Parts: sequence; C-alpha cells; structure tokens
Amino acid sequence: MATGISNFLSPQELHRLGRMTIQSRYVVEGTLSGRHRSHLKGASSEFADHRAYVPGDDPKHLDWKVLGRTDRYYVRRYEDETNLRVYLVIDRSASMGFTSGPVMKYRYACQLAAAIGYVVVKVRDSVGLYLYSNRIDRQAGARNSFAHLNNLLKSLTQNQPASTTQTAKTLHQIAEAVRRRALIVLFSDLLDDPPEIIRALAHFRKQHHDVIVFHILDPAELDFTFKQAAQFIDLETGETIVADPRGMADAYRKVFGDFLEQYRKPCTEMNVDYRLVRTDQDAAMFVRSFLEERKRLSK
Repeated sequence: MATGISNFLSPQELHRLGRMTIQSRYVVEGTLSGRHRSHLKGASSEFADHRAYVPGDDPKHLDWKVLGRTDRYYVRRYEDETNLRVYLVIDRSASMGFTSGPVMKYRYACQLAAAIGYVVVKVRDSVGLYLYSNRIDRQAGARNSFAHLNNLLKSLTQNQPASTTQTAKTLHQIAEAVRRRALIVLFSDLLDDPPEIIRALAHFRKQHHDVIVFHILDPAELDFTFKQAAQFIDLETGETIVADPRGMADAYRKVFGDFLEQYRKPCTEMNVDYRLVRTDQDAAMFVRSFLEERKRLSK
C-alpha cells in the first residue's frame, strides 16, 4: 500500500508541481536563510533603513555617504531573508467523510495538503501539521525535509474522519500555539458557526500570520441536484430529515449561498486568501493554478 506523498500524488502530478513556489504576502519568521522577507533586521542584500550608530556597532555597517552629508554616524540596516513556516490545518470531522462521487472531502483535503507540502519542502521551506475534529488530534512542528512531510502525510492516512467539529475553538488554540509569524493553510468544509470561525481567523491575522482558507465542498452540497425523496443524515450528530429535494432546491441554494457569503466577505476584508474548492476539480491542477495566481497578485 502506498504511504506518504505517493498515497496522494502521482509522479506526473509531482512533476507538474516541481517548479512551483508559495510566497507569503507578509513578513515572516524562520530559522534558515531563504527567500522571504522577515520583520527582523539583519545582514542581507536588500536595504531597509538607517539607525544612529552606538558604541559596539560594527564599523563596516556605517554609511559613509550619510556621514559625509550630515556629519553624523548612521548604520545601514537590511531586510533579513528567512525561510517560510507553513502549517497545514486539516479538518477530520465526520462531515469531511461525505462524498457523492469518487473522492470524499477529507481525502481531497489531504491531496491538496500533500501538494502544498511538496511545494513548500521542495524549496527548503518548512511544513508543520495540525489535524483536528472537536479537538487537536495530531500536531507536528514545522521542518524542511521530505522525510518529515511523508510522516505528516502518513498520519493523515491513519486518522480518518470521525467525531464532531469545533473549528473555531481549535483554531484559537492553534493561533496561540504558533508564536512565530507563519503561513496558515486551513482545509475544511467549514460546516460550523461562521461568525465564530471568522473571529478565529481574525485571531491569526492579529498574530500577523498570513492565512489561506481552502473551503472544500462536494458538488452535491453546492448544486443540490438530488431528484428523489430521500432521508438526509447529519454525519456528526446522526440527526435525520426526510425531504423531497425537488421542492426545496431553490430555497436550499439560496441559504447555502448566504452561508458561503458569510465567509467570502469577511475574509476579503481581513486579507485572508479564501478559495472555494469543489472535490470534482483535479487537486494538483487546482494547486498549480492557485499558486500561479497568488504569485501574479503578490507582484
């Protein structure tokens, strides 16, 4: 049985992702020399600003041109370049086990996460994991090795959808746990309390994290194309409703559209990168298109 990244992505898909990169839109914190701007000032090639010289500063950082113009001693400061820490936050509640086709939402989330993780590690950035349902079920710090990524992906295979969900509560816990500025990527159907989840996403932004939300839904949830009377079962509570979908399709789509808008608008206002994703889209191709668009918009 395939494990790790080979369980979610084919060699052809990995090849298509090989030249992709993921950029943070904000300054980050890391431990390795990398490609991303840091809020820390250090020695690198990009000038940031000046500060007054104080005894003990290395004279080689003195700006002699400023000294000549002002007769004052100033030290040049530079933007430090650092690696990016990316945390994959994946919902494994029971509703993520739903599917009307060949791929359930949870597996699709894992495929997206595998693609993002591969792109991250390929350029020597670091990837970590938070897997949750009604609590944090699995967590792993950010590291920049393929062995680490494979271990993370193996744990996704070993933990299938189960239990109820408390997305907002667990996101607040994660926001408190991730102290250094990072890129947070959430994979969830967000079938919970939208205002509370928005407050949790705002918590990440208050901590200066860059945030991407992949709102993963099955086509049947979006299109509601059921034709015959049926019994609908809540996968998390077990509650059942018998209904004729033909008589309620228009009302359902209206309510569901309002539900989606409760995420779209606030995410835009907070500069959270929100993307609605259907499970009938090719996962690797979606990630490639997403990263290309994100790169264009960040220029």
